[in-house]
Amino acid sequence: MQVQLNDERAHVAFGEALGLALKGSGRVYLEGDLGAGKTTLTRGVLRAYGYQGAVKSPTYTLVEPYELAEQRIYHLDLYRLSDPEELEFIGGRDVLADDALCLIEWPSRGEGWLPAPDLRIALSVADQGRLALLVAGSAIGERVLNTLAKQADEMQQEHGVTQWT
Repeated sequence: MQVQLNDERAHVAFGEALGLALKGSGRVYLEGDLGAGKTTLTRGVLRAYGYQGAVKSPTYTLVEPYELAEQRIYHLDLYRLSDPEELEFIGGRDVLADDALCLIEWPSRGEGWLPAPDLRIALSVADQGRLALLVAGSAIGERVLNTLAKQADEMQQEHGVTQWT
């Protein structure tokens, strides 16, 4: 699935729709260059679960846990990881084994250690907005893509999310 996100409002709204479609669990790989919008998408996902605070990329801490009512979400940023084995030392195995939603920026830095994703999202700059390419990696990912596809018209009309393919 490919989605054009025309501005930040559309980007966050799409993240909210994604968060709801994920139903609080799964592993999502967020790929893209610096400034592509990985953390902005994460902010939208967190909004779907009621989080209204600031969302920053956990570049230095590597993982930021969010305990929201009955939902656990982990936001990982592996950009500064020098070796995938470092994930073991920060409790990565426990985080990824948890029945929680894990949003993982720079997953290529954890290659060989990270489990396969349920959903892979590649973000890139496109004109004034962003282009998101979503690929399912499991039955959970397929369910999420099907749910998002059913919401395409609403997202286009209300939030400026265009070009669903």
